[in-house]
Amino acid sequence: MLRRLALSTAAAFGFGSAAMACQPSLVVAPGDTLFSIAEEQLGDLSRWSLIFYNNPDIQGGSLLDLPAGTVLTIPCPEVAAQHQAPTPTVQADPKPLQQEVEAEIKLVTASNYAPFTDLDWPGQGMLTELVNAAFEATPNPLTYSIEWENDWSKHLFPMLDSKEFDMGFPWFKPDCAGNPSNERCANFHFSEPLVDLVILLFARAEDRFTFGQDADLHGKTLCRPAGYFTHDLDRADRRWLSDGLVTLAQPATPDDCFKMLVAGDVDAVALNEFLGVQKMFEMELTDKVAPLSRPVSIEGLHVLISKKHWRGTAHLYRFNAGLAKLKQSDRYNEIVSRHLALFWDQIKS
Repeated sequence: MLRRLALSTAAAFGFGSAAMACQPSLVVAPGDTLFSIAEEQLGDLSRWSLIFYNNPDIQGGSLLDLPAGTVLTIPCPEVAAQHQAPTPTVQADPKPLQQEVEAEIKLVTASNYAPFTDLDWPGQGMLTELVNAAFEATPNPLTYSIEWENDWSKHLFPMLDSKEFDMGFPWFKPDCAGNPSNERCANFHFSEPLVDLVILLFARAEDRFTFGQDADLHGKTLCRPAGYFTHDLDRADRRWLSDGLVTLAQPATPDDCFKMLVAGDVDAVALNEFLGVQKMFEMELTDKVAPLSRPVSIEGLHVLISKKHWRGTAHLYRFNAGLAKLKQSDRYNEIVSRHLALFWDQIKS
């Protein structure tokens, strides 16, 4: 059994020992977690996300409680090097499907969301490449275009609602079963997730902060910037906010949240893994702040289309079919692994 992780800042960001013998295919043993497997196989606890995103079948589940007997693909460094693309800017080649004019499907996204969608990121982002590759894999593929509008607030209304664009990405899906009247749920169809994004708590390293179960957070104050989703904090089996079990601070920016954390004004910051770790390094807080191993939630990033779109279900069916085919291929793993490796290398450089 691999030992269960006690996450520390030093270990979490690349100061662990090198992996002894990485196995490209590994069978999960009882008690294994993604964190412990990453430490043993890759020699670096922070690289758990490489394993997570290389195995789409486990996305949406727990990072700590992997079913024993599950077979995982491990992106071992030596194997990845053998299949490494000749240039870090290589991307899924969408031609002749992607067109600038007269495309049959028009998509809209925005930049400044690295490593997912960003004009300055290789391949214009991990999710942009996945969308390209999924459209290539669709049955009876149609031509499409991707346009960039950096004001996210315009995407849903009016752009997608008015059908100025057919589809948009990437978007979180609220708890539509528990709250069908939610604006997104009531007005849009969601694809299957392109990837699942892990939402973690970032706490002061000096605190003995435990998050083994939801009740551990009762009476705590969390921070998440204004405008960010909160459905994971108030879902039907949790109701932290509705029942006043947890206090939520909502300053303007993620930087403000981390400043409040260091000052002792909040107990933890709740953000996705990538943004939280990025802020820790940018603000030089790696010796003061550490992520907790248990996730608050796992949230999918989706393509969506208006329910008023006359071809909405047909377009969504076609895209989901291509995405399912892509996820069963080596290409999905190659795209994800390349972008994640680049993200972590840039963060630590």
